[in-house]
Amino acid sequence: MTTADDPKQQVREHIWTLLEQHHVVEPGVHGHIPAFTGADTAAQLLTNLPAWQSAHTIKTNPDRAQLPARALALAAGKTVFMAVPNLANAQPFYLLDPAHLPGPPDQVASHQAVATFAPTVAIDDMPAIDLVICGSVAVNTQGARIGKGAGYSDIELALLIEAGLITADTTIVTTVHELQVVDGPLPETGHDFRLDAIVTPERIIPCEEARRPAGVLWNHLDEKKIAAIPALAARQRNLDE
Repeated sequence: MTTADDPKQQVREHIWTLLEQHHVVEPGVHGHIPAFTGADTAAQLLTNLPAWQSAHTIKTNPDRAQLPARALALAAGKTVFMAVPNLANAQPFYLLDPAHLPGPPDQVASHQAVATFAPTVAIDDMPAIDLVICGSVAVNTQGARIGKGAGYSDIELALLIEAGLITADTTIVTTVHELQVVDGPLPETGHDFRLDAIVTPERIIPCEEARRPAGVLWNHLDEKKIAAIPALAARQRNLDE
């Protein structure tokens, strides 16, 4: 459970307040991945990365901040696997096939629209992932990242790593506002991953200390969290058999 004296939560609160003070997010950003002004510009800059240009399969988060990146990926003919919000389905990813969309990519890439047409898929039925695009609340130039506090991105990544679909060769990036890039270290735990690159509306920041967890760290999860995520609960049952 996240508490006010949690070092990560203190960073989150600072960034959310800072973004609101500079009027680069809509009011009410606290508790969310910030949908920041310039997200479309950052997404366009992301397309300059060689890892983007060579990617055929992309895993993304469902948040609005990364909607422009999802739309550009689909427009470029890339297959997108978008996490089901809260990983609440036993098949925890939506499959967005660029050849079978009900409308223009920029109109169908929101999580609300995706839920109306895209099939969900189990991890066992997914291909290897070439590029991961994640949302963040705060990052630093070493690649450390803090999300909104729910832990879903870490769990998604860990499950895909255990399935062999994400490896050390898979590039992980985030798009954020410049104000979300902090100086100095960020608090990290063993289940946290580090980024290969950060993209803001102004620049691409390569990170030289990318890190991946080995898989799911079960001792970091309580039974309530495991039970709430069907794919995680199924994985635990398989390990217990």
